[in-house]
Amino acid sequence: MENFIVVIHEDPEGGFWAEVPALPGCYSQGENIEELKDNVREAIAGVLEVMKEQGRSPESNIQVLDVPV
Repeated sequence: MENFIVVIHEDPEGGFWAEVPALPGCYSQGENIEELKDNVREAIAGVLEVMKEQGRSPESNIQVLDVPV
Protein backbone atom coordinates (compact mmCIF):
# COMPACT_ATOMS: atom_id res chain seq x y z
CA MET A 1 0.00 0.00 0.00
CA GLU A 2 1.34 3.43 -0.97
CA ASN A 3 0.82 6.63 0.98
CA PHE A 4 0.21 9.96 -0.71
CA ILE A 5 0.32 13.50 0.62
CA VAL A 6 -3.19 14.96 0.49
CA VAL A 7 -3.79 18.69 0.89
CA ILE A 8 -7.17 19.39 2.48
CA HIS A 9 -9.01 22.68 2.06
CA GLU A 10 -12.11 23.83 3.89
CA ASP A 11 -14.74 25.04 1.44
CA PRO A 12 -16.20 28.40 2.53
CA GLU A 13 -19.62 27.18 1.39
CA GLY A 14 -19.35 24.04 3.55
CA GLY A 15 -17.54 20.75 3.44
CA PHE A 16 -13.99 20.08 2.32
CA TRP A 17 -12.05 19.42 -0.85
CA ALA A 18 -8.65 17.81 -1.35
CA GLU A 19 -5.89 17.61 -3.91
CA VAL A 20 -3.07 15.09 -4.30
CA PRO A 21 0.08 16.90 -5.49
CA ALA A 22 1.81 13.72 -6.71
CA LEU A 23 -1.19 12.93 -8.93
CA PRO A 24 -1.99 15.97 -11.09
CA GLY A 25 -5.72 16.24 -11.64
CA CYS A 26 -6.58 14.13 -8.60
CA TYR A 27 -9.18 16.02 -6.55
CA SER A 28 -12.09 15.04 -4.36
CA GLN A 29 -14.58 16.52 -1.93
CA GLY A 30 -16.72 15.56 1.05
CA GLU A 31 -19.18 17.00 3.54
CA ASN A 32 -16.86 16.06 6.43
CA ILE A 33 -13.29 14.77 6.86
CA GLU A 34 -14.33 11.10 7.07
CA GLU A 35 -16.32 11.33 3.83
CA LEU A 36 -13.45 13.23 2.22
CA LYS A 37 -10.97 10.49 3.23
CA ASP A 38 -13.14 7.81 1.64
CA ASN A 39 -13.70 9.86 -1.51
CA VAL A 40 -10.06 10.86 -1.98
CA ARG A 41 -8.94 7.24 -1.42
CA GLU A 42 -11.30 6.22 -4.25
CA ALA A 43 -10.04 9.08 -6.46
CA ILE A 44 -6.41 8.08 -5.87
CA ALA A 45 -7.14 4.46 -6.76
CA GLY A 46 -8.87 5.55 -9.98
CA VAL A 47 -6.05 7.87 -11.04
CA LEU A 48 -3.42 5.20 -10.27
CA GLU A 49 -5.33 2.66 -12.37
CA VAL A 50 -5.42 5.03 -15.36
CA MET A 51 -1.75 5.92 -14.92
CA LYS A 52 -0.81 2.23 -14.81
CA GLU A 53 -2.74 1.60 -18.04
CA GLN A 54 -0.83 4.50 -19.63
CA GLY A 55 2.54 3.30 -18.33
CA ARG A 56 2.97 6.38 -16.14
CA SER A 57 4.06 6.70 -12.51
CA PRO A 58 3.16 9.19 -9.78
CA GLU A 59 5.46 12.16 -9.35
CA SER A 60 8.01 11.24 -6.69
CA ASN A 61 9.59 14.63 -6.06
CA ILE A 62 6.79 15.98 -3.85
CA GLN A 63 7.92 17.35 -0.49
CA VAL A 64 6.10 18.97 2.40
CA LEU A 65 7.61 22.10 3.86
CA ASP A 66 6.32 23.64 7.07
CA VAL A 67 7.21 27.35 6.90
CA PRO A 68 6.83 29.52 10.00
CA VAL A 69 5.90 33.13 9.22
